[in-house]
Amino acid sequence: MKQSTLSQFKEIWFVDFEFSSPPGGRSVPICLVALEMKTGKTLRTWQDDLQYMTEPPYSIGPDSLFAAYYASAEMSCHLTLRWPMPENVLDLFVEFRNLTNGRQTPCGNSLLGALAWFGFKSIDASEKDGMRDLAIRGGPFTWDEKIALLNYCESDVQALHGLFLQMAPFIDMPRALLRGRYMKSLAKIEHNGIPIDTKILNQFRKNWGVIQENLIKKINNEYGIFDGLTFKRTFFENWLKKTRIPWPRLESGALDLKDDTFREMARTFPEVAPLRELRVSLSQMRLSKLAVGKDGRNRCLLSAFSARTGRNQPSNSQFIFGPAVWLRGVIKPNSGFALAYLDWSQQEFGIAAALSEDNLMIEAYLSGDPYLEFGKQAGIVPSHATKDSHRAQREQFKACVLAVQYGMGAESLAQRLGQPVIYARELLQLHRSTYKKFWEWSDAAVDHAMLYGKLWTVFGWTIHIGKNPNPRSLRNFPMQANGAEMLRIACCYATERGIKVCAPIHDAILIEAPLEELHSKVAAAQEAMSDASDTVLDGFKLRTDVKIIRYPDRYMDRRGVKMWETVWDIVERIANG
Repeated sequence: MKQSTLSQFKEIWFVDFEFSSPPGGRSVPICLVALEMKTGKTLRTWQDDLQYMTEPPYSIGPDSLFAAYYASAEMSCHLTLRWPMPENVLDLFVEFRNLTNGRQTPCGNSLLGALAWFGFKSIDASEKDGMRDLAIRGGPFTWDEKIALLNYCESDVQALHGLFLQMAPFIDMPRALLRGRYMKSLAKIEHNGIPIDTKILNQFRKNWGVIQENLIKKINNEYGIFDGLTFKRTFFENWLKKTRIPWPRLESGALDLKDDTFREMARTFPEVAPLRELRVSLSQMRLSKLAVGKDGRNRCLLSAFSARTGRNQPSNSQFIFGPAVWLRGVIKPNSGFALAYLDWSQQEFGIAAALSEDNLMIEAYLSGDPYLEFGKQAGIVPSHATKDSHRAQREQFKACVLAVQYGMGAESLAQRLGQPVIYARELLQLHRSTYKKFWEWSDAAVDHAMLYGKLWTVFGWTIHIGKNPNPRSLRNFPMQANGAEMLRIACCYATERGIKVCAPIHDAILIEAPLEELHSKVAAAQEAMSDASDTVLDGFKLRTDVKIIRYPDRYMDRRGVKMWETVWDIVERIANG
């Protein structure tokens, strides 16, 4: 970063809060330390004084830069204190992730890990954990504890200053400020949380052991793959043979039983979905860990920029959209309110079409049904074909298009389609010959990554290529990572326009609004998402789909409806003795 870029800021503040955050609750600020780089001025403030301040004790205007490490934590304290947000936020966690994304970071991505990367000595990790535990414990604090927390907080601020000086040459300030803008938006979203039907959730928690036992009995009557509480591979293989489902296998020849495989197979074979939901419910779900605050809202750290693509990676056990999809039925708007789930239609296809400037692909997206349009453009189905007249073929075209987006080969596509490999290979070749410009662009991206050792999005989120790179993930990176850029910008636009966003979910956002404002808020959210696609794709706008949940209805994912009904039937039978 050039000195001329820094000169636009009259003040540069390094800021750190210590705070407690009960599971599912909002941040409770304990103390604050702030250091101004140019003057060396240091502010140390305890919570007794913080709660009486109506604004921050440091400048947050257009001529000032606010720097922190994982800045949404500091922004959440601003929200709790009802302070306005800084105009310019630089998050050194995000910039360190961008600098090292794809590289090995021996000490991780924490502040200690970033300092170690640049050769700094810092506070001992065990001491840092002790101070963090003290803050999480909350008050009352002794005088010595107060001084220790303030000193610890100040040491982090000083370390942040030193880290900034080392990182400055690598920071692309305009794009860094855009990423900092998202961290402000994320703080608002985490502050809002997702409304949960705690009465129903508590019933599930109370009876979870009995529910699991009954789920196995009920579903095993249909599938016959459990021996008591144990999933039997041989029974499962017999069921696959009986249902003629071509299941992927490992190199050893054994069935691939990873959850990702079950998820992918459930998309093609709906009868697999209840089985996948049961496996997740038995092995992964810990209802006690779902983070729900006293106000009945699900909140957790959304872990921004944690994935290589720059997507969020919240805890699957703490975030309601992490466990089995049927559990999302406990999401329920409060009286007088509604929720809206908005997602982009065929987002990755639209991104690929726009960025590759493939006109046929763009036409396919604009048709409203890119899967069927692919079949028409490739000459496989007639121009008058519809979803109803060519439903089976459309599903095959859809599987082919998605296989391309995921970097899937002919063998995997054949397994998904339940067709010979030669047929899958022919479909993929038709995709190549139909969308030649897309494939030139996609091949060029992989070649560039291999030659220069990195790829990046339109706004500079970078993946660094290490040893033994995976061409499949490199080919998919432009769609996934630019999709993440789009979601971040949509969250910024939406929250800045006064829309209450409860959660970002991959290629979607969940918003909340009073019933009388629902129509206008949904329209505004759709506009924000359209504008975000316009921003990322240089004028190309993606469509959005909307699902409305009005009180007293509850959110329900169609993939989990059968399992929800099964669980609810078990709960009612337990209640009735």
